[in-house]
Amino acid sequence: MTRAEGDAQPPESTVSIDYFTGLYLAKEDPWDLAIKWHDQRKYAVTVASLPRERYRRCYEPGASVGLLTRLLAARCDEVLAVDSVPEAVRTAADNLRDLPHVRVEVASLPAELPAGTFDLIVVGDLFYYLSADDFAALVEGLLARLEPGGDLVSVHFRDRENPGNYDGFNVHAELSRRAGLKKTVHHEDEWFVLDIFRANDER
Repeated sequence: MTRAEGDAQPPESTVSIDYFTGLYLAKEDPWDLAIKWHDQRKYAVTVASLPRERYRRCYEPGASVGLLTRLLAARCDEVLAVDSVPEAVRTAADNLRDLPHVRVEVASLPAELPAGTFDLIVVGDLFYYLSADDFAALVEGLLARLEPGGDLVSVHFRDRENPGNYDGFNVHAELSRRAGLKKTVHHEDEWFVLDIFRANDER
């Protein structure tokens, strides 16, 4: 089905932390990210698409149980991975305890953004859970922390069964309209869409 701009709208309010907490209390890995091939492939494609061999400081909001975090850690000197759900953070911290250059913390977004700047920010399967206002606030906060010449990676699920739903198509279309970013990588298939944006040096 062909998608068109504005064919789906973001949720009226951001999906609650209680909703996600319930998922993680019921199951350590609610989406079975560790065992599903399409998610393993998505993570591999994401890391393979990074334009630079090495990054200094990476920020990964919405890190869940830390599977993509581990792959990013192999390419970065330092990684800060956060999630809003304490149960997810505990699992991720346990999964990543052998990597001293990785920090995993609880943070509610967009309210609790980190200090400092990053040359790599990776956002996976997060934006479409946010209201329009929270999406805008988070994007602005991320761009304020993205160093000139740094890369913003966005990778999100495409809803194949319900193509009229608000999904990766919609959030990436919105990201593409943001000033100060140049799209350097685009990948789209039946399962997910991946875009990498580079911050303009003159921002």
